[in-house]
Amino acid sequence: MYEEEQRPDHGPLAGFTVGVTAARRADELGALLQRRGAAVLHAPALRIVPLADDSELLAATKEIIEQVPDIVVATTAIGFRGWVEAADGWGLGEELLSRLGGVRILARGPKVKGAVRAAGLTEEWSPSSESMAEVLDRLLEEGVDGLRIAIQLHGEPLPGFVEALRAGGAEVLGVPVYRWMPPEDITPVDRLLDATVGRSLDAVTFTSAPAAASLLSRAEERGLLDEVLAALSHDVLPTCVGPVTALPLQSRGIDTIQPERFRLGPLVQLLCQELPARARTFPVAGHRVEIRGHAVLVDGALKPVPPAGMSLLRALSHRPGWVVARADLLRALPGSGRDEHAVETAMARLRTALGTPKLIQTVVKRGYRLALDPSAETKYADA
Repeated sequence: MYEEEQRPDHGPLAGFTVGVTAARRADELGALLQRRGAAVLHAPALRIVPLADDSELLAATKEIIEQVPDIVVATTAIGFRGWVEAADGWGLGEELLSRLGGVRILARGPKVKGAVRAAGLTEEWSPSSESMAEVLDRLLEEGVDGLRIAIQLHGEPLPGFVEALRAGGAEVLGVPVYRWMPPEDITPVDRLLDATVGRSLDAVTFTSAPAAASLLSRAEERGLLDEVLAALSHDVLPTCVGPVTALPLQSRGIDTIQPERFRLGPLVQLLCQELPARARTFPVAGHRVEIRGHAVLVDGALKPVPPAGMSLLRALSHRPGWVVARADLLRALPGSGRDEHAVETAMARLRTALGTPKLIQTVVKRGYRLALDPSAETKYADA
């Protein structure tokens, strides 16, 4: 009979570490994760460079003013606002908005719709899916032959979007509002890659395709690509805000998880479901033990555990109920050398952290074992 489970005083992501690769809205995503108990490792894989002084944006703005398009596709709120602000800076803001006032505007989602309306304009339509694919389908169904279509680019690839419109007979003008550039300080990215390879991360979040591509590119530069892909395939959960963001990972054979709604909130909620479901849970010495990334739940109570202790616990959990020799446990300890005394020291600290010493039994002259309850021995005998 297990002890009555304590009411959790922690969030659903307590004990897990999540990597955040976002540059834009990283604070918001980090706060959402931390509010639910996660430890966050932030490593912006890109930085956004506004193009207020860029000749391409100025040229596109002047071209739209001089030759008004039939349709404008607004893809991101920050991009649309940035375009209007840049036009204001050049003294072209009023002219631009005047021209756009008579144009059919398609907004990719509700935030973009809000930015369009804040500029005093009105969108004609916005897809419920917030998907550029649905925008493309609608345009092609209506027919685009002979139409002039301006697309506010947002730094992310739009696979086949422009090509499909041109194939349908449209003239397409890109409006580049900002560009993605490598981060000025690459150290946090390298730290995140090392944590991925070392499996000290439980998940990595991606909110843009360029960030995913940039992270993999940096891994390749360091000769770590195969190791990173192996970690993302098996141990570190790659979580993307939507299907376009997932493309660079999928092209490398990496399966990702994505929320049904392409928003930060649903992305975090998805992690709240997926990570606890992946944790290993055992009945040990009359207690319910759940092994998470950097902590353990004992009867629902959170017990932070030092890295060395987590390494030992994972080694024991791979063969629950079986004796694991000190030599094998020593190999599981990172950088421990050849002295088996390191195992005894780490084990003592692990037991202290767990607060329930009887969870792990010492088997004299042989090693240690998780004190798996007798009823569970058969179930885990071949684990």
